[in-house]
Amino acid sequence: MFWRIASFLACQLAGALLAWLAASPTHVKTSELEAVVLGVLAGGLLWFLLDLSRGARLMRWLRAGDFSDSVMRTGLWAEVSDRVRRLIRIRDQAASESQKRLQDFLSAFQASPNGVVLLDAQGSIEWFNHMASLHFGLDASRDMLQHIGNLVRDPGFVSYFAGRDYVGEIVMPGREHSVARPVRLSVHLHPYGQGRLLLLSRDITAVEQAEAMRRDFIANVSHEIRTPLTVLTGFVETLQSCPLEEPERERYLALMAQQAARMQTLVSDLLTLSRLEGSPPPSPSEWVGLLGLMTQLEQDARALSAVLHPAPDRRHKLHFEGLEGIEIAGNSSELFSAMSNLVGNAIRYTPPGGEVQVRARMLDDGRFEFSVSDSGPGIAPEHLPRLTERFYRVDHSRSRDTGGTGLGLAIVKHVSQRHGAALKIESTPGKGSVFAITFPAGRVRAPVRELIV
Repeated sequence: MFWRIASFLACQLAGALLAWLAASPTHVKTSELEAVVLGVLAGGLLWFLLDLSRGARLMRWLRAGDFSDSVMRTGLWAEVSDRVRRLIRIRDQAASESQKRLQDFLSAFQASPNGVVLLDAQGSIEWFNHMASLHFGLDASRDMLQHIGNLVRDPGFVSYFAGRDYVGEIVMPGREHSVARPVRLSVHLHPYGQGRLLLLSRDITAVEQAEAMRRDFIANVSHEIRTPLTVLTGFVETLQSCPLEEPERERYLALMAQQAARMQTLVSDLLTLSRLEGSPPPSPSEWVGLLGLMTQLEQDARALSAVLHPAPDRRHKLHFEGLEGIEIAGNSSELFSAMSNLVGNAIRYTPPGGEVQVRARMLDDGRFEFSVSDSGPGIAPEHLPRLTERFYRVDHSRSRDTGGTGLGLAIVKHVSQRHGAALKIESTPGKGSVFAITFPAGRVRAPVRELIV
């Protein structure tokens, strides 16, 4: 400011000096005084015009918007331009940081496993993430600024949106919902800002299926245990209240033992499933010899066939083909449980005199396959996807007659997954079934053959 005042006074002094020098030859005092006044005014006007031109130059610089360099180097307007540049840099930095934070928030919403939709006060879509596009079938190039009610037309959602009561959430079918493949969404609206709404959607299909499985599991366990308990209670009351002949008494006790064994098998299978789900995966460094497993499987299979069909001519034709020296990495008890379940199922569901073949072989790509094929009645295609569900039975009465608990294939599936193996089921009604467990090459170890020179 000092230099600004000094320059203004200097211009006036220079104008007065020039006017005095121009008027001095006339030696007229009055004219000299007037000339000096006019010079002062002219100098002030010149300074004002120069200052005004610098101000206009500053305005043109501001309008141009190129703030990479200062338009002036000295003077008040230079200081003003520097301050303007500094303020603009601060503003741009703040705007850049705000934009970055906004992008971070949007990236977080985009990465969310839930659907996120931002709605304005009128219910029009301002933004949505990829998961919301999958849940509701939205298209970013087509549906931005469209009213949400025009795009999501489920009656339950329309009523929920119009009711303006967003305390709770609603459950509605997803875009790809079908009877064969149900998709269920939990949708909740949250007011924020000035009348805006945040719509959150969550796929709860797996949760509802798990809840349904839990209810079915409890109902099935209760039913499976209640049936033998009812039989046992009836026999106990009969033995306590009625005098019985020894043969009849022996028959009742045998039936009671059969029902008790059935409950024991059920509890044992339930404990096996619980142990499989709660224990760490089997070690890949523990090796189990296949020959020992196959030997025990064959002994148990022939014993089971003899129990089910005491007459020798009605027993099954059992064929076991194993590989000597082959070892599998895993838990021996789990592997035996899975394999024995497959063999036991084949024997139980194959008619008397039928054929059951148990085969262990190496595949060309180094994998190992354990398969059980039978000549039983076979399984219809619609039942195959659900065979490994707990307590799922194709024929409930037949399964109970053969002593099955409905948990065997669930155990086989869990053991296979824990060992990195895959369970494959093939069946044709009237022609039998094939159940195969294929182990990856990394879990199979073959004997090293000595070279003969």
